[in-house]
Order: sequence, then structure tokens, then C-alpha cells
Amino acid sequence: MSNLLKRRRQLITYGAAALGGAILLPGCGGGSDDETIGTQVDQRKNIMNLAESKSELSIFVEAVNACGLRETLEASGSNTAFAPTNDAFNALFGEMGKSKDQVFADKATLTVILRFHILGKAQFTEAIVEGHAIEPIGGGFFKIDKENNVFKATDGRNRVCTLVGTDSVALNGVLHSLDRVMLPADKDIVVTCDETPQVDVCVQAIAAAGLTETLKQPGPFTFFCPTDAAFTAVLVELNITLQVFLADAALCRRIMTCHMVPSRKFKKEFQTDTAVATVQGATIKVNASFQVIDSRNRVCNLTRADVLNTNGVVHVCDKVVL
Repeated sequence: MSNLLKRRRQLITYGAAALGGAILLPGCGGGSDDETIGTQVDQRKNIMNLAESKSELSIFVEAVNACGLRETLEASGSNTAFAPTNDAFNALFGEMGKSKDQVFADKATLTVILRFHILGKAQFTEAIVEGHAIEPIGGGFFKIDKENNVFKATDGRNRVCTLVGTDSVALNGVLHSLDRVMLPADKDIVVTCDETPQVDVCVQAIAAAGLTETLKQPGPFTFFCPTDAAFTAVLVELNITLQVFLADAALCRRIMTCHMVPSRKFKKEFQTDTAVATVQGATIKVNASFQVIDSRNRVCNLTRADVLNTNGVVHVCDKVVL
């Protein structure tokens, strides 16, 4: 029996135990699976109880209680908590330049942070789709990738943390532990591009095209952000100067809307070689090597992919899409 199926059976059996009874499931390849499940059912711990049993998660437990989220992690059904360790919380306090008491005093912010770590479903690591958006109950999104058999989460501010403890099964879901506190995004696409090195021309072109306010809207959008070198090359290709390009609002808009997809797409969420419509109306494709192919069959490489934002995702690219 696969580990994932065993864990699902554990959740079913745990749920029955929580109601004071037991569900006997038929064996699927030997009695040892049922014996393992039975041993763990006796613990009868929901996610909150499980977190309380781990000393390294004491600050997380204290924060959950302070924000009134205990009921959420004790409720029946299926949930997932990504619980930062004590070291992770202490690092966050230093990062914020505040004491623990000061952070806990701001209940609204602390609640937003904690809700970013809770899913309304059971999410075992075996079922994680790498590089795809994960949406917590508090809104926003993050992603998880696997590197050298280690699961890494990228939060809304593109900070990376490691899952240092995984797949602790509870009565009502699953508990993972993190070595860093995740934070939701706080910058939109325009601000992200403005703070990205060597994409100054792109920011100017967004403004010249009258798209600044559009790319600040909730979206979500996927935006391919060409580098300054990419613009230098395309201006030669089009035989115009930068000044002429930026002065032509219609041309700027035609080209820049070719870089906008009206939905959020991490690089691994594109279906290989499948046409995707841009805001401009032309189509692009992303191949198996995560290169963008435009309507003229020009190939563009992603020099930095999956930059998360409040309203979508940015991919920095080495060629202007036409």
C-alpha cells in the first residue's frame, strides 16, 4: 500500500476514533498497515494537540491561542498546519526588529501571518504538486518545490523556508514544521518590477503604455518582465530608438500587453507547448525547457521565474515578446 493511501486511511480511522468508535477497513496487502494505524489512533491528537506535544513548536501554539485560532486547528474535518519552530519565530522577531511581546500585541498582523500557514484540507508531502500555487485559508498563495529530497516553501515575499518536519498525522489533518515563518505578499507587480535590478526600461514602458494602474489591480496576472538588455536588442530589431518607442503609447501598449497573461501562472503551471492568450490577444507557448515562444517563434529564456506578488507572478525574461 502506498504511504499516501495509508495516511488517508489513518485520517478516516482517526475521525472514527474521535467520535468514540472505530472503522475497520479491509486490508490492502497485509495486516501490518492496520496495526500501525491502530497504534497511532490511540494517541487521539488533533492538530493543536499534536503541536502542543512538540516543545519546539511552543511559540506557534502560544500564537495560535493568542489569535483565537485554536478552534480552527481542533475542528473536525481535514486541515493542514505549517507550524514554524521556535527558532523560526525568534528569527522573525529579529527580522521585524520587534520583541515577541510587541509582535503578539499586534493581533491583527499576527493573525494574518498564522492564517497564511493553515490550509483547509489535508496536504501530505506526497500529494504536493511542485511549483504550483498553494492557497491558505487567509488568502494569498505560496509554493513548494523539492530540492535534493528536501521540501522548500517560497512565501509571498519570495523568502524560502525548509520543511524540517513533515506529515505528522492528526485526528483532523496533518502537521508540518518550518524553519522560517512565512509571510504573505506585500508588493504588487509594478512595485516588484520597480525593485528588480536591470529592468528599468520595462518599468518605463509599463508607464508609457498606461498600464501602471492595471498592473496594480487585484488580477491575478502573469507578467513577463524583459531585462534592459532585452529591450536594447529589440530596439535594434525594430530599428527605432528608446525615445521613439517610449513616446509611442500605442506601440508600447501593443508590446507590453503581449507580456501579460490574465491569470496567475507559475512556470510549472503552464502546459507544455500549449497556446496561452495574452492580454494583447496574441498567443505564447512555454516549452518543456520553460522557454517562452512568441507569435513570431522567437525564443525567450526566463532568467528568473516565479517571483510572487500580491496580484500574481512575475517572470524576468531575456527577450521582448512580439
